[in-house]
Amino acid sequence: MDALKLVAESSVKNEVPQFEIGDTVRVDVNIREGERERIQVFEGTVIARKGSGVGETFTVRRVSYGVGVERVFPLHSPNVKAVAVVRKGRVRRAKLYYLRDRVGKAAKVKEQLK
Repeated sequence: MDALKLVAESSVKNEVPQFEIGDTVRVDVNIREGERERIQVFEGTVIARKGSGVGETFTVRRVSYGVGVERVFPLHSPNVKAVAVVRKGRVRRAKLYYLRDRVGKAAKVKEQLK
């Protein structure tokens, strides 16, 4: 089992973006539609990070036309082209699932000031 982990980690790109829970990120995702490919941008707040190593995932939430949309992205997927931090958030929890029950300004995360 350890040999499988070593092989998997060596084949993964080392460019892991630095972002935390509560940050607002812009994720560029490769979408394949038949023969064509395009880049789709998904911007929202990171509410969770799960797993470790090659299987690590992160969940991004945004409100689109009044409906909450969450997407789970594998961190090391070749379809995730880039992850850019738009703003840093200040939170005191490891998972921000409580934001699902909040509406409007109450669902915002405070910005981290340096």
